[in-house]
Amino acid sequence: MATAQLGHVEIAYEVDGPPDGEPLLLVMGLGTQLVAWPTDFVAALVERGFRVIRHDNRDIGLSSFTESPPPSRAAVVRSFLRPGTGGADYLLADMAEDARALLDHLDVATAHVVGASMGGMIAQQLTVDHPERVRSLTSIMSTTGSRRHGRVHPSLLPSMALSLTQGHPSDEEEAVRLGVEGWRRIAGPLFDEEEMTTMVRAAVRRSVSPIGTVRQLLAILESPDRTERLASVQVPTLVVHGLADRLVAPSGGIATARAVPGSRLLMFPDMGHDLPRARRDEIAEAIARNAARAVSPARP
Repeated sequence: MATAQLGHVEIAYEVDGPPDGEPLLLVMGLGTQLVAWPTDFVAALVERGFRVIRHDNRDIGLSSFTESPPPSRAAVVRSFLRPGTGGADYLLADMAEDARALLDHLDVATAHVVGASMGGMIAQQLTVDHPERVRSLTSIMSTTGSRRHGRVHPSLLPSMALSLTQGHPSDEEEAVRLGVEGWRRIAGPLFDEEEMTTMVRAAVRRSVSPIGTVRQLLAILESPDRTERLASVQVPTLVVHGLADRLVAPSGGIATARAVPGSRLLMFPDMGHDLPRARRDEIAEAIARNAARAVSPARP
């Protein structure tokens, strides 16, 4: 584990794979730490020749936390009902700048960028803001920011509201139990409770910040629709989505693929808002194939 001071934000990160491998940046989702990337998935990417970079987004894990007063419930409700009310401390564009600055810190000129859920939104934002830094783009279980697509299933709203307003349990076992149950609600039929328990326990022992998750949610809600700007993307793009995803409806993935010219859409009937073990190698191979379509960066 290492940290990088990037302006006023400190970002924790890990790097796996050969120093001469093609850089590949993995960006995780809302309230989710870098340990949520399955180890076998990271290994599958390393085996395919990538130098894999993972990081904790700001306000989560071992990265730094925003010092301003926590958002109120009223601010969250306003952003849900009327996006653009200014309740966010930062936007997805700022989180994309964190990713760009991390690449600078690691002396990486260009990278393949893979994002899951909110991480897919950040990856899209990085690609449209800094196209010269992205070799290829993979957006997993994500959406464009359009309110018409990728909507949360209504059955999830009560539990989401509860998880965002309740405090963090002081007891580790209770925190792990609640975390696993949260993932169970959004996962598909291939949910692996034992593996998820191990991951959640590792995350709980690293750091937990419900307030950080709320700040990140506000960043999503307050950020503009990326659909029009995604039309300018010229790098090879892969969109992956599960047909059983209830957190980000499959329409989010379809809208993303339609927005990016020449993109490829890969959808799984047995995948929800998760990366099921049975599909990881196939997804890693699809990422590698998409990356292989990229033009190699010019040598100095």
